[in-house]
Amino acid sequence: MADNSNELIVLWASGEREVALKMVFMYTFNAKERGWWREITLIVWGPSAKLLSEDEELKEYIVKMGEVGVKLEACKACSDMYGVSDELERLGIEVKYMGTTFTEYLKSNKRVITL
Repeated sequence: MADNSNELIVLWASGEREVALKMVFMYTFNAKERGWWREITLIVWGPSAKLLSEDEELKEYIVKMGEVGVKLEACKACSDMYGVSDELERLGIEVKYMGTTFTEYLKSNKRVITL
């Protein structure tokens, strides 16, 4: 089995702006930029998809995360429910059905945090 213990998956589901800015985005960006983890994936899921589509500051921040190498993914089922899939794709986020992918992440040796 591959050693994925230096890979972090951040599942962001909260629709609260302060949670996004003061924890999810701050930690994820700094962790990648400073090399705390070899690989980081941020998953936009549920209410966070709607929040991100409506907030210009968060949009700018998510683009910055992509630029430093954070892999960006979003749950298509959720983003379709909110009608924001196209907007998320414009931000450089890979929008796809996440059930199988997330299950694989959980079964791997990757570290997963949910916020």
